[in-house]
Amino acid sequence: MSSPTLNALVHTMRYEADGIVSVEFRPASSEVDFPAFEAGSHIDLHLPNGLVRSYSLCNPSTDRQRYVVGVLNDRKSRGGSRYVHQQLRVGMTLPISVPRNNFKLQEEAGRSVLVSGGIGVTPIWCMLQRLVAIGRPVELIYCARARKEAAFCEAIAALAAEKGVTLTWHFDEEKGAPPDLAALLADKGADSHYYCCGPTPMLDNFEKTCEKLGYANAHIERFAAVHVETPSATESYVVECAKSKKSVEVPPGKSILDSLIDAGLNPDHSCKEGVCGACETRVLSGEVDHHDGILTKAERAANKTMMICVSRCQRGPLVLDI
Repeated sequence: MSSPTLNALVHTMRYEADGIVSVEFRPASSEVDFPAFEAGSHIDLHLPNGLVRSYSLCNPSTDRQRYVVGVLNDRKSRGGSRYVHQQLRVGMTLPISVPRNNFKLQEEAGRSVLVSGGIGVTPIWCMLQRLVAIGRPVELIYCARARKEAAFCEAIAALAAEKGVTLTWHFDEEKGAPPDLAALLADKGADSHYYCCGPTPMLDNFEKTCEKLGYANAHIERFAAVHVETPSATESYVVECAKSKKSVEVPPGKSILDSLIDAGLNPDHSCKEGVCGACETRVLSGEVDHHDGILTKAERAANKTMMICVSRCQRGPLVLDI
């Protein structure tokens, strides 16, 4: 089954920067209760055009009955962000998921270094507000192509000035080059926790830089699953479902999720792109070929869970806790 949803009202839409709007949702009726959320969480919007898209929450996690997301009108949009910008309007209602968190903030860390790239500022802004609220040491490195394309700048600058947060801006247009993460992150401490959300090239660079600098506590959130070129599957394989006692054949070119649904099972799912985490399933046996945008290298190596919407069986028998 699809994950449970909440009926939400589009309460406010606000221009935040060139190509970026924020959308505030509130419960559509008194019967709807928005669960509390943690910094780093996201929600899925079930849009009227049939698409499901995940967006990070950017308002303070202390807010109740209020979810705010920031949406970039992506030039490469496949219909999600374009719909939000062109057709979503105040007063409309739509189903949203309950918040999920694949980008957890370690609140007890001695120091946190937050790095954002473009619209990746949304979960980072939420994290910054949380760390400041609980009095934890934090600094922010905010990168974007141009200042006019950077959302929440005024609010971030005001909070940093008020609370004494170290804030570094890097706008490619003004600096004449992309950010040098090695220089920006140098001497920040091996025990600090590092967080980055932004476009794929930036995240790849961030991971490599943290590894070179010996920073073990590096956390990222991707907008999309990592695209890995793999040979097209030519053979089917069987998935054993431990709880339901079913054996399901997965043919070439079809996902495990869709095969299970066709077999009459109803696993939780939402985005079908490997970025929301709704379909994460425990692996009891077998090796997985991971293609999601959520699990870390260590988590993939551990082979304990998989996103059944995009990941596949590498070596069987594949037995799932479903």
